[in-house]
Amino acid sequence: MRPVERVQGKVGALPARLVGALAYCLVPAAIFLFVEPYKSNRFARFHSLQSLGLLGAGIAAAVALWIVGSVMGLLSVLPLFFVSMLVGLAFFVIWMVLVVKALQGEMLKLPLVGDLAEQLAGTS
Repeated sequence: MRPVERVQGKVGALPARLVGALAYCLVPAAIFLFVEPYKSNRFARFHSLQSLGLLGAGIAAAVALWIVGSVMGLLSVLPLFFVSMLVGLAFFVIWMVLVVKALQGEMLKLPLVGDLAEQLAGTS
């Protein structure tokens, strides 16, 4: 197991760890991708891109559940409701873990979304 690299220092006026955690809010993630000095910091770029990717995956999961619900009709609303709640809870837990890891200065990479974010941020 390789040692965990933790980010140090500041990005602009904010500590880098706080910038990484704030990137998991939608508006700061978009801002960090276009405003200096955040857009040139790989830690901020990675977390911003991963945040937007996680949002996209959440929207895709919601649309898929909506389509399944539409196809299945009203016969099985209750089980689909519980599945939707579990999926929503899973995305919330993943989001919270990513925020905590960013506050700890780590770059926890999600399997598909994180790979893409890493490529786009140029951190590989």
